[in-house]
Amino acid sequence: MNAPTTAAQLAAADAHPHTNAAWHARRLAATPRGVGVMGDFFISHAKNAEFWDIEGRRFIDFAGGIAVLNTGHVHPKVQAAIAAQLQRFTHSCYQVVPYAEYVSLAERINAIVPVSGPAKTAFFSTGAEAVENAIKIARHATGRGGVIAFGAAFHGRSLFAVGLTGKVQPYKAGFGPFAPEVYHVPFPCHCASLDDTKKAIEQLFKCDIEPSRVAAIIFEPVQGEGGFNPIQAEAAQWLRQLCDQHGIVLIADEVQTGFARTGKMFACEHLGIQPDLITMAKSMAGGTTLSAVSGKLAIMDSPNPGGLGGTYAGNPLAVAAAHAVLDVMAEEQLCERAAVLGERLTTRLQAWAESRPAMADVRGLGAMVACEFADPATGAPDADKTKRVQAAALKAGLLLLTCGVYGNVIRFLFPLTIEDAVFEEAMAIMERALDA
Repeated sequence: MNAPTTAAQLAAADAHPHTNAAWHARRLAATPRGVGVMGDFFISHAKNAEFWDIEGRRFIDFAGGIAVLNTGHVHPKVQAAIAAQLQRFTHSCYQVVPYAEYVSLAERINAIVPVSGPAKTAFFSTGAEAVENAIKIARHATGRGGVIAFGAAFHGRSLFAVGLTGKVQPYKAGFGPFAPEVYHVPFPCHCASLDDTKKAIEQLFKCDIEPSRVAAIIFEPVQGEGGFNPIQAEAAQWLRQLCDQHGIVLIADEVQTGFARTGKMFACEHLGIQPDLITMAKSMAGGTTLSAVSGKLAIMDSPNPGGLGGTYAGNPLAVAAAHAVLDVMAEEQLCERAAVLGERLTTRLQAWAESRPAMADVRGLGAMVACEFADPATGAPDADKTKRVQAAALKAGLLLLTCGVYGNVIRFLFPLTIEDAVFEEAMAIMERALDA
């Protein structure tokens, strides 16, 4: 049950209608508690890696709208592209009246996705929508129903996507039952071995579902909500071989890892593999709602006309933004920038960890970096320490996000366009916050 707004809160809102506190009270009264909100402040305007709240307080943004703003807040080229499209038309439904920009964006994506042979791309609106359509495509192409996902995975909040997600709180609790024939195995990263994964899949094939009924295996090259856990390259290569052996579609969920975050346009490029399908969203359209599924031509062409799509799928404003994002990433060399900034951050965190034993691990790929906190005496995950660091940074004007199954990981998702001076200012705040 939602906590009621008190009389005092409502009175304060009436007395000060344009304050953070007033809008916070109105939010509690008007919106459900299931839409969790971290901040008790409200954004007014933003530029690149900074934003200001409605009371004029400045923040450095190391959250990026949860990895959506690799090109920063209100990049001038993205802004101009949206403004130009706004003068032409905002919607026609591509499936009713198509527009050339959708096709040309698909051509650009097809040219850069790491899949073997000719590729095709379909556009949607959200990451979860892309994931669900990837599963639909894989099932149609194989005629099979089973799907294998991984513990600690996050694939979205819609019902099937949350069934694929390997984290109960807060995503799955109370929302079941979930779609059948979804199976989870350990994710091969720093916290589980490839042998663990192999044994779990072998057991799965013996006890639950034969490989000839598995349509797809879906994985994140770096788990996002799960704790910024990079998959072992050897494990990704083994999954590719396993899928080839049994005719299973390998799906890389690059919703958070895609579009230069890891130092490559797609994180799979680090792994020496080519998945059959790739899902993408978040930073592909500069903060507008766009997602996509790209993949091998034969697999993508399997569904019949009308089997894929959506009223808002491939919205013209978002498509225009995505064209601009690709231009910016090439012109400003954001893959290279991600590698430089990621190395700079990792080096700093590792140096700080030498004198701070609660910093149990620093890990990541490119600019997708995280720091894990644990009790130095027991090694147990320390979510309280994580929250204190996050709160101290926020108080000083640095917005950070946590993640991980135990909530004991801070992740860094700054815009790749961040100015060096702002980055260094954030590093100084972070160092102080570690000692809070």
